[in-house]
Amino acid sequence: MGGAGIRLFRFAGITVYLHFTWFLIAAYQVQARIHSYSRPVWALLEYIGLFVMVLLHEFGHALACRSVGGYANRIVLWPLGGVAFVQPPRRPGAMLWSLAAGPLVNVALIPVFQVLVAIAANGESEDLYRLVATLRIINFALLIFNMLPVYPLDGGQILRALLWFPLGEIRSLQIASVLGLVGGVVLAAVAFAVYQSIWIVVMAFFLVSRAIAGWQEAK
Repeated sequence: MGGAGIRLFRFAGITVYLHFTWFLIAAYQVQARIHSYSRPVWALLEYIGLFVMVLLHEFGHALACRSVGGYANRIVLWPLGGVAFVQPPRRPGAMLWSLAAGPLVNVALIPVFQVLVAIAANGESEDLYRLVATLRIINFALLIFNMLPVYPLDGGQILRALLWFPLGEIRSLQIASVLGLVGGVVLAAVAFAVYQSIWIVVMAFFLVSRAIAGWQEAK
């Protein structure tokens, strides 16, 4: 995937790429959020802020993986989020830490945004306050969504790592994959029937495809 993107920078031995399709979705999303601010630049800053949070999340995964002796040297940002290409040692504890470190970054950002919102509330810029308040909500939403026990989301993979202790590597992957398949189907149904969101449908399709791949890998 890195070959299909733009190399942004390298930090701590980890190279960050931006997928080409990011710009297409960025233009659409910024256009959709322009009405929330007095000037378009704030909508652009909101979208960039979202991906700064995603990038910090993925660096959490990558650096945690390297701290336990695993391999992680690439992060790709794409329209639906980010992917840290990590290969932790095949031990449940090492995998659990590598997976949990990403959501822990979002947890650490909660008090940071609380302080920033309080500061912005006392300022004179309504746009700045709305920007920081929106990013606070997005950070919390990312945390909740990622912690759903649906493989391959972080929550589903953390569940798999926890099941690895009593059940072993293969059985834990089988159970997580089945839960991921069911969760992806439910998410697609909800997206179609309630929210009518194409992006949620695309995400659900991705989850189902990765759950099927996980089941095949376990076999």
